[in-house]
Amino acid sequence: MIFAAFVTFIVTVVVLMILVYASGPKVVDIGRRLSRVLKTPASALEEDLAASGRLRAQNVFVSIGQLMPPPKGKKASQDQILLTRAGYRTQSAVVAIRGMRLLGAIALVVISIWTGLSSLNPAVVIIAGVLGWFLPDLWLSSRVKARQKRLRLALPDAMDLLVICVEVGLGLDQALLKVADEVESAHPELGQELHMVNLEMRVGKTRLDALRELAMRTGLDDIKVLVGILVQTDRFGTSIVDALHTFSDELRTKRRQRAEEAGAKVSVKMVPVLVFFIFPALMVVILGPAILSIMSNLLPNLK
Repeated sequence: MIFAAFVTFIVTVVVLMILVYASGPKVVDIGRRLSRVLKTPASALEEDLAASGRLRAQNVFVSIGQLMPPPKGKKASQDQILLTRAGYRTQSAVVAIRGMRLLGAIALVVISIWTGLSSLNPAVVIIAGVLGWFLPDLWLSSRVKARQKRLRLALPDAMDLLVICVEVGLGLDQALLKVADEVESAHPELGQELHMVNLEMRVGKTRLDALRELAMRTGLDDIKVLVGILVQTDRFGTSIVDALHTFSDELRTKRRQRAEEAGAKVSVKMVPVLVFFIFPALMVVILGPAILSIMSNLLPNLK
């Protein structure tokens, strides 16, 4: 009974997650980039539909989140930083994440009661509520990591363009604006962040303060290193072009090393797949006829 109730609970949660994923937008990244460049009406309609669906879901989460008291102190600032690094900068996103926590806790508690798992052990309800409360945090952390990965992959290309712009005579501020315009179609997250840097410099922030804000918003160590390099060039009067050129070479080397590391991990990641999925099928195909032949010929003689 315990195993059946647990399996029912897991299957219900998985089915709900599949339905949520299936109802989301299904636009491929390459198609989204091409549609953004070509400005096709069909892609604009799909993006409008996806945006309207996200807006409705956000309104629901915000309405639920307003029922809870706002967090104070370190927790509030931590939520704001994580949401900013995930790409959600509005104040309503902080309220929406509270609504997601409350709704997730209630949903898993209801599922545990509906599947009968709570009747076996009352502690399951508490565990389900805690799990549902922390599921939005896990989702937010995965969004932050995915966005940081995209920014990390896009940064070497942006640095190459920045070096070219500075070498041809543009100032660093104009070069940042030019790079933001050029990379926005291929890497929209990095383009938006660089546009934010230019907007902050226009309203009166210094270049270094704007870049420090960029490092805080993204949480990337490479951007923190870039800020440190620019601070040193301003302090000691060294060449910005040489510093950016060296940093760009280092970023491209890191990207190649990350690709080599990911390729080296493939063989290790394939071991569980081979052991649990491919080898049993091969054993059935290879040894199945031999086992059937032994059962049909040898067992009757033994009797």
